[in-house]
Amino acid sequence: MISLIQRVSSAHVEVAGETVGAIGRGILALVAVEKADGQAQADRLLERILGYRIFEDAEGRMNRSLADIEGQLLLVSQFTLAADTQKGMRASFTPAASPEDGRRWFDYLVESARKQVPGLATGRFGAHMQVHLVNDGPVTFWLTAR
Repeated sequence: MISLIQRVSSAHVEVAGETVGAIGRGILALVAVEKADGQAQADRLLERILGYRIFEDAEGRMNRSLADIEGQLLLVSQFTLAADTQKGMRASFTPAASPEDGRRWFDYLVESARKQVPGLATGRFGAHMQVHLVNDGPVTFWLTAR
């Protein structure tokens, strides 16, 4: 699994003009599921998202995690992160999981996160979404769990 995480002061997702998920201070995590992914990858990715130290401590160093600050989490499925962009001028989506497997493992990730993050919000799997965010820093990291 792949996630592009961004430290945000706020973020929200709209589908057809309706806000379907919104958070304040926390992490916006764009998530892609690859063909070989399963429960172990989803569990590890969630552990990394929740534990990755991207928030500043009293000395201004990135030493605090989402769990440490009791921040909010917005999970948004984005299969394009799994694209192979090595050749040519058009992405290949061969590494991405099928829509059925992508939904299964993204939903598993969401349900696992719900148990640990009171301020959890999500986009809508498979929908055309508008993602709005205020990236704080900017701070952005690419995480994988294989």
